[in-house]
Amino acid sequence: MKEELATLAGGCFWGIEAILQKVHGVICTQVGYTGGHVPDPTYPLVKKGDSGHAEAVQVTFDPDQISYKELLHMFFRLHDPTTLNRQGHDVGTQYRSAIFYHSEGQRDIAKQVKEEIDKLGTWSRPLVTEIVSFEQFFPAEEYHQKYLQKNPGGYTCHYLREEKK
Repeated sequence: MKEELATLAGGCFWGIEAILQKVHGVICTQVGYTGGHVPDPTYPLVKKGDSGHAEAVQVTFDPDQISYKELLHMFFRLHDPTTLNRQGHDVGTQYRSAIFYHSEGQRDIAKQVKEEIDKLGTWSRPLVTEIVSFEQFFPAEEYHQKYLQKNPGGYTCHYLREEKK
């Protein structure tokens, strides 16, 4: 089995993880923090919004079962990529929409998918999703991992929207 990593941010990491962990071809997920300037961030620090980190999900997937492109199409369906630093009731840079690419190939695919989504007219406003180079991922505290499995009915603003063709 092949393995590849994707690191995605689009609001509270619980909701994204709950959807992606059920996708055929996803091997495992882990929530955490990335994209900031503070070493070894913790939830109390990140939730203040000044660490530069985004709440993110690192996805290990088998590219023979789901391609990076397919995963990104799903990512653009499970959050609102037109709201700057906001998803649902969660506001701040830690809830920004971002794709943290792990290779130049992933960067190119991310740009292509973002353009495709924009052209489809799925969203009435422009996409604000950042496409940035991955640097480091800091796993979140254990109580955040698989949070919605541990806390059924917990808060989430994520759901899969229909994709225009």
